[in-house]
Amino acid sequence: MAAWAERLSGVRGVLLDISGVLYDSGTGGGAAIAGSVEAVARLKRSPLKVRFCTNESQKSRRELVGVLQRLGFDISEGEVTAPAPATCQILKERGLRPHLLIHEGVRSEFDDIDMSNPNCVVIADAGEGFSYQNMNRAFQVLMELENPVLISLGKGLIVARGYSRLQVEAWINGSVGQDGEKSDCSLLAVRELPHTEPRYYKETSGLMLDVGGYMKALEYACGIEAEVVGKPSPEFFRSALQAIGVEAHQAIMIGDDIVGDVGGAQQCGMRALQVRTGKFRPGDEHHPEVRADGYVDNLAEAVDLLLQHMDK
Repeated sequence: MAAWAERLSGVRGVLLDISGVLYDSGTGGGAAIAGSVEAVARLKRSPLKVRFCTNESQKSRRELVGVLQRLGFDISEGEVTAPAPATCQILKERGLRPHLLIHEGVRSEFDDIDMSNPNCVVIADAGEGFSYQNMNRAFQVLMELENPVLISLGKGLIVARGYSRLQVEAWINGSVGQDGEKSDCSLLAVRELPHTEPRYYKETSGLMLDVGGYMKALEYACGIEAEVVGKPSPEFFRSALQAIGVEAHQAIMIGDDIVGDVGGAQQCGMRALQVRTGKFRPGDEHHPEVRADGYVDNLAEAVDLLLQHMDK
């Protein structure tokens, strides 16, 4: 890898993932990751522009910000780009009336949305709400529509075609060789198997199954493709950059997800660092397709490097 000074040259703005970078969610509000509160404070005291970019879909922005503020973070609701508010804007613009399969914690974001006679389904991380009855009702709504529309808050399911399942599992478990050795088949990103965000996320109690698998079940059953609002959607990253007035080549993403955060940001022309906290797994550093511009132990180290090499 090039020297840090070269990799971080010209950075004017920073996008920060929240879960797994700032804190690990969980019972009692979760816990801040060591050094992250002061790291955010240092960033905000610097000339760099900062935006928080999350796929959180179990809490409203207000609730999420409240949790983070109680943990000591300097953050406001207006600084957060999240999929639920973006989805509401899409629903209004297109005259869509959703059937919601979402967590109760984020339902308040949809209070101003007309949900009579649904003509689409919105799915998010519903947690315990992912029962057979609720999934089947979403399926029925979609099948009754002449032109079914499924909108997912967050995306999953990208793998490298050409790798056997054992090879992909080896990458996930961190046992891929240092040279990233692979089969002779060509590499192609496809949305078939659950090996990226939001396949799972991390809480203080451990890894938790996320929305991706349920989204794929409805896609398969209905023969449709979901529209994704959230990382790694390019539109989602662009909206965050627009909010801080920074071009993609001037920005860097800091996240714990090698594909959702790092890969998604890089596809938009940004640079990206992966922290070894949250959902990070050792195999991420040997991912068959995505390589971060740098790997750091935590947000505090990332901020140290950014401030050290920031253009004066």
